[in-house]
Amino acid sequence: MSVAVEEFGSFNGKRVEQFKLRSDTGVEVDIISWGVLVRDWRVPVAGGLRSVVLGYDKFDSYPAHSPYFGSLAGRVANRIKDAKFTLDGKTYQLKTNFVGHTLHGGPEGIGRLVWDGEADSANNAVRFTLDSPDGAMGFPGNVKFTATYTLTGNRLRLDLSAKADRRTPINVVQHQYFNLGTGSDVLDHSYKIDAAAYTELGGPLIPTGAILPVDGTIWDFREGRTMRDAAGKPIDYDGNVVLNTDRRFEDPVAVVTGPDKLLTLKLYTDRPGLQVYNSVTTDVSAEGKHYGNHCGFCLEDQDLPDAVNHPHFPSTIYGPDRDYSHRVDIEIA
Repeated sequence: MSVAVEEFGSFNGKRVEQFKLRSDTGVEVDIISWGVLVRDWRVPVAGGLRSVVLGYDKFDSYPAHSPYFGSLAGRVANRIKDAKFTLDGKTYQLKTNFVGHTLHGGPEGIGRLVWDGEADSANNAVRFTLDSPDGAMGFPGNVKFTATYTLTGNRLRLDLSAKADRRTPINVVQHQYFNLGTGSDVLDHSYKIDAAAYTELGGPLIPTGAILPVDGTIWDFREGRTMRDAAGKPIDYDGNVVLNTDRRFEDPVAVVTGPDKLLTLKLYTDRPGLQVYNSVTTDVSAEGKHYGNHCGFCLEDQDLPDAVNHPHFPSTIYGPDRDYSHRVDIEIA
């Protein structure tokens, strides 16, 4: 099955391409080279195809309005406290873009750059590469990133890798905003996540370093729950759970079912953490669409946030002696 390629726009003088994948089960996924962004993902349901991610039809809407819709986020995803860290005796000051902190790699992170894309029709895949120079957004080292999306049946696989010529932090996440239903919010989806702990947050949404049990908190998804409290009021989510370690990759860490029960999402990952976010701060309008509070849910599989400033978290430092490698599969059927 051939992968269709077309021009989708331009950014800073570089051509932005769209790659269209289609599987033998009728799933269709459109990915653009700006930020390796999953622009649309359509899954067969009774009566036709249903789009399960939030996005836009025109490229210019993304740089102007997108809160990381469908993109990769990094070099280092999530937040870095005070936009700085110390590595091998040297303190690095990063670009800020979140009230004095760094979020998702800074204002020009890898999710806001044009990657080089190459279709692989033999494997129904697309391979993207990006060379990030030493000093980009304040991070040390030249880093070569590779991201490959492969569509098989109802499963979209993402293989991420990076090679750095010196020690540097790396933590890349997929940032799909999902809505498996047809309504304007995702509060009444059913969420089940295999996590018995979470990283405690201080202000503003920065980990304190404490890892706490989920028992009795809003972060306990082990038996399945919606994103409402006992009184039916919406709950805002923007935090990281620590995934259980006694699992195989073949065991999904998250299972989400839409309110009409026609579609279920299963997420598989080799990362230790998962950022659970339900569009708490989203309020964007473009192309006649409005995406508001709780419009989508993100399950960002990741290393633990702000690990560069918490030595007891699993290390996110990579370099000549240690390449970055990360796999996540998402199946929707």
